[in-house]
Amino acid sequence: MALVAPSAGFAQAAPGSAQQQAERAATQPGNNAPVWREVRSGQANYTTAQGREAGVLVQSSGDTWRQIRNGPITVYGGWLVVLVALAIAAFYLVRGPIKTHDRPTGNLIYRFSVVERWAHWTLAISFCLLAVTGLTILFGKHVLLPVIGYTLFAWLTLLGKNVHNFVGPIFMASIVVFFLIFVKDNWPSKGDLTWIASAGGLFTGKHVPSGRFNAGEKSWFWMGVVFLGIVSSVSGLVLLFPNFEQLRLTMQQAHVVHSVSGILFMTLSLGHIYVGTIGIEGSYQAMRTGYVDESWAKEHHELWYEDAKKQGANRPAAGGGAVPAGAAQARRDE
Repeated sequence: MALVAPSAGFAQAAPGSAQQQAERAATQPGNNAPVWREVRSGQANYTTAQGREAGVLVQSSGDTWRQIRNGPITVYGGWLVVLVALAIAAFYLVRGPIKTHDRPTGNLIYRFSVVERWAHWTLAISFCLLAVTGLTILFGKHVLLPVIGYTLFAWLTLLGKNVHNFVGPIFMASIVVFFLIFVKDNWPSKGDLTWIASAGGLFTGKHVPSGRFNAGEKSWFWMGVVFLGIVSSVSGLVLLFPNFEQLRLTMQQAHVVHSVSGILFMTLSLGHIYVGTIGIEGSYQAMRTGYVDESWAKEHHELWYEDAKKQGANRPAAGGGAVPAGAAQARRDE
């Protein structure tokens, strides 16, 4: 089918191209290769429509983005999430939950304040909603569509897209609050390299002293929450508000960055979720109730525990705010 540029409001072909096309038409009738070459060049021409890219009839890089999205991101990203989840499951089957060597004393130490727990759970819940809806949007047509069919999948994906769009800003705000509350206890300190070298005794069971947060938790804080959180948030804002006249190429690049950072974020979070729930006994209770047993504190965060003893374990946190390292409150678990 011949493309007549003026009928579409475009002046795509140059005079030289028109002459070449006329000569080509004599030997190759119906061959519109020069016209399509001009169309796909990405060069802006004239149109009566208004917009930053209205003069570009076809943006060829859109197909490149589609191939990247449906190729490396979907294939390698999907396998990365699956393999990490399987590795964690295998580790749990072999190692089981990590328990304290000493029996619980019943003496509970106040580890997380109400404000800290609210900040954590707001970030965690919003992140999980974004992760589930993001996985549905990215991998749903390969995993869910063959199982639930087009109608239900279309409804589920539309719901997921809206949830993703509205929860995103909550997640971004929670990152800021979380950072301001916990940054003071996540700076590098002595003993971090030793902890990293021994993986915190995760495989050997050997005790490695650490402060309020160990090197693994600090790595998650800086690499996951801060770095990947900011990258996914900024790229998400570009996608969430396209009305600021972003170019199509900008949107495509933002989508690639958003997808890659989101997959890496989810992959790292699997380890954090595992350790904070079934991986280490007492970790989930710490963030749910705010208290940990004295034996748990001594074994997993000995430096913080010793600092708490020096400052007085019976001193309550002021105003229910962030608990400074060592400002612990102890009580007897009846």
